[in-house]
Formats: sequence, C-alpha cells, structure tokens
Amino acid sequence: MRAHQIMTRSVISVNPDTSIVEAANIMLKRHVSGLTVVDDTGKLVGVVSEGDFIRRSEIGTGRKRGRWLRFILGPGKSASDFVHEHGRKVAEVMTASVVTITEDTALAEIVDFMERNNVKRLPVVRGDKVVGIVSRANLLQAVAGLARDVRDPTADDDHIRNRIIDTMEKNDWCPFGLNVIVRDGIAHLSGVITEERTRQAAIVAAENVEGVKKVHDHLCWVDTMSGIYLNSPEDDELAKAS
Repeated sequence: MRAHQIMTRSVISVNPDTSIVEAANIMLKRHVSGLTVVDDTGKLVGVVSEGDFIRRSEIGTGRKRGRWLRFILGPGKSASDFVHEHGRKVAEVMTASVVTITEDTALAEIVDFMERNNVKRLPVVRGDKVVGIVSRANLLQAVAGLARDVRDPTADDDHIRNRIIDTMEKNDWCPFGLNVIVRDGIAHLSGVITEERTRQAAIVAAENVEGVKKVHDHLCWVDTMSGIYLNSPEDDELAKAS
C-alpha cells in the first residue's frame, strides 16, 4: 500500500503568524494532535504538535536546568528554550525541519521514517504543497481494517475511495479527520463525529457511491464538552467478540 491509499486528505493548517492560543483551540476543537504550518502561498514551512505546548510558561512547566548544565549548553540553548516557552506565535514554537513523504511512498518506508525521526505524523506533499497527512492512527486503521487481506487495493478501489471522500467533504456534517480505506469494494470509514446522526449520514453517503459493496463504520464519537471518547458500535461488537 501507498501513502495516498491511507492518508487523511483534509489537512488542517495554520499560518506562522497564528497565535499559540488559536492553534491550541483549533487542535482541541478538531480533535487533532498536530497541525501543518503553511505560508501565504500554501508552501509547507513547519509542523506544530501537542509536544510543542508541554513546556510553557503559562502552566509553569518551563525547563529548570542547573547552573552547570546551563554553562555546558551555553546561552544559545537557554535563549531557544525561552522563545519556545514564551513565544506568542506558531512560528516561534513549531518544528521547521519537517520530514515529508509523497503520495507514492510505501507504508514500510513511512513506518521507517516515523521510527527514525521519532515523529507521529508525516505530511504528504506534491511539490511544496501539502495534499494529505499520514499519522500513526492512519496506520492503525489500515491494520485494523485490512490486516486479514493480502492483496493491495486496486485502481478501482482508489477511485471509489476518492469518490466517497469527495461526496462527504461537500457536506457540513463531514466527520473531522475523515479517512477512508477501500479494498475489493469494501469501505472502512474512520474519523471523529460529535453528533450521532452524522454516523448514519456518512454510512449512507458511502453506500450510495457506485462500486461500494459494503461499509464498515469505525467513526468515533467525541463529546466536545467533556472529551468523552466512544468507539463505533461496530468496533465495540468486534472487541466483545474477540
């Protein structure tokens, strides 16, 4: 399998000048752990993730290094820490040296990149523009939904996947972080919903796409107030059966 067959196409991006508070709120609202950072031309310039908000002055978690360690590391490191802990804009805390992949990158290479660079997500680029993102969650979905099958998705499966995504993204009820994997005409839907009626709408939308034989629901429901997270009824049944 290749990146384009499992990646999430609807990538949430922010600008380098976006405030730290706004970026954090976007991540909470959209239930994502990272955001790509693009400039005014749409070029990828960095990534900001949950880890960039751990060491912050607002919550008293700034680094406290001893005098000797500060001496060894030098003033440059202390200056960098200060910017990261007190910066007000995304540009001041983001990771600028981003590891990227292309749509044709094989899954084995993706896993190797993630392990070697200790990252949880990889932007998928076409030229210097972001066209998708592959996260550990996408890999997990591929394993959970397709591990029992050996053959890779066909070109027809790829077309079906694209039609399902295009159909759903036209609607305001489209699940957050929607991802679709299709094999032999069987579609696996994953993502986050905050309203149960969205689940049925997503299933019906997929069922109406030509070539779809069956739809498996892996959509997770999240309560926006409490953060309570529930798996899909189908996944719960599978968990009980196993």
